[in-house]
Amino acid sequence: MSHRRRGVGVGRSGANAKYTQQKADEMKAMSFQSALDTIEKLEVKLTEFAKKHKNEIQTDPVFRQRFLAMCAPLGIDPLSAKKGFWAGLLGMGDYYHELAVQVAEVCLASKSRNGGIMSLTQVQTLLSKRTTKLGRSMAVSNGSSNNDRKLISTPDIVVAIQKLAKLGGGFRMVEVGSTTLVISVPMELDQDHMTVLELATRDGNGNLDGGGGGAKVTSHQVQQDAGWSKERADRVLEMLLQQGMVWLDDYKGELYYWFPSVWQEQNGVAGDF
Repeated sequence: MSHRRRGVGVGRSGANAKYTQQKADEMKAMSFQSALDTIEKLEVKLTEFAKKHKNEIQTDPVFRQRFLAMCAPLGIDPLSAKKGFWAGLLGMGDYYHELAVQVAEVCLASKSRNGGIMSLTQVQTLLSKRTTKLGRSMAVSNGSSNNDRKLISTPDIVVAIQKLAKLGGGFRMVEVGSTTLVISVPMELDQDHMTVLELATRDGNGNLDGGGGGAKVTSHQVQQDAGWSKERADRVLEMLLQQGMVWLDDYKGELYYWFPSVWQEQNGVAGDF
């Protein structure tokens, strides 16, 4: 009767591999549990911190943004809903919900005049003039009267716009040169549109005889500076005109396309127009 002989050490090697895998699984489970315990302890500490500094979180924009930065690594979002533990503890969900509504109203109210493009500074200025519940609460929290209401912080407005962006409707922010623009139209602005915006935001005196920049462009300027054909430049400018994002001015036989919100930003004209 013949039989097959096992190689020397094969059985022992298999047992060692099984033992090693078992220990590895145990260590992984211990590490995972340790991480969970650490996160739980951090959440407890974060809750204690929030309770202790509730007033600063509610009234100090800088302190509030630092607190949100502390929450992010733990996956905690105090702004996720109007209800829940964190919303009940801090009331931040209510605050950002109302701020998001106010931002939407400000943008939509001026859409017929600027085509849905506003600078972040303009949004901030218009929000500060409102006498809604949000405006009054901001005035009180900053220790100012209704006649001396301080501006809602830029970071808070950014958070509100980010919440709006998740709901759709075209709300988003774009950086054009040194200006942050708030877009409130569902139409996507492609690279050609952004190029024209960048040309309009260049330094310029804003006068019709002053060349490019100054919140305005011409088809000739776009062709020259962007290296486009006349057909391409005219197509992009016509689309912006149809969407109400630019105003048209005929001066000495030259068509000038003005971005009203960019003009406001560059000339320091506060609020609506």
